[in-house]
Amino acid sequence: MSNFLAQIKSRRSIRRYQPALISSEQIELLLEAGRWSPSAHNRQPWRWAVIQSDATKITLAQAMGAKLRADLTADNAPIAVIEADVARSYERITKAPLLLLLCLTMADMDKYPDPKRAQNEYIMAVQSCAMSGQNVLLMAHSMGLGACWMCAPLFCPTVVQTALELPADWQPQALITIGIPSEEKAKSRNSIEDLTLYR
Repeated sequence: MSNFLAQIKSRRSIRRYQPALISSEQIELLLEAGRWSPSAHNRQPWRWAVIQSDATKITLAQAMGAKLRADLTADNAPIAVIEADVARSYERITKAPLLLLLCLTMADMDKYPDPKRAQNEYIMAVQSCAMSGQNVLLMAHSMGLGACWMCAPLFCPTVVQTALELPADWQPQALITIGIPSEEKAKSRNSIEDLTLYR
């Protein structure tokens, strides 16, 4: 028990990796961990796109970068800030040995005629996908790999769908970069007392 908690507490978001490739066996273990997460109604609404090709990474990074640049330009952000953000995004995507794109599908979720219950069902699917992603992050850490959850696909889902030619019902949720770490991180957490109510 204490060893498992130590694994959870020592996991960090790693953004810089060694160039070594991730093996197919390692990828299989990561996906297997994600597959066994809990989900609403056990519908397993997550879908994973595995991205290893440099050409595909570049295509995705360029498409997402163009959207980011357009959004920041519309916000009247300074040009230097825009270019720095776009360059940082491009580097994170293209320099990671492995990208796992986490997507959501509503294909097997319950259907409701009213907006309120339909929205709740959608949130349940989002939560289910997030749990699958957390399993992948913890599995990566247990394997000695670094990983980082990027929420950027939420801001440009159509761009990501088009760049990767995803099925129409696959809704991009997060991009997880994975590789052998080339950096170390130390982070703190708020106290349990600050985060908890007992009733």
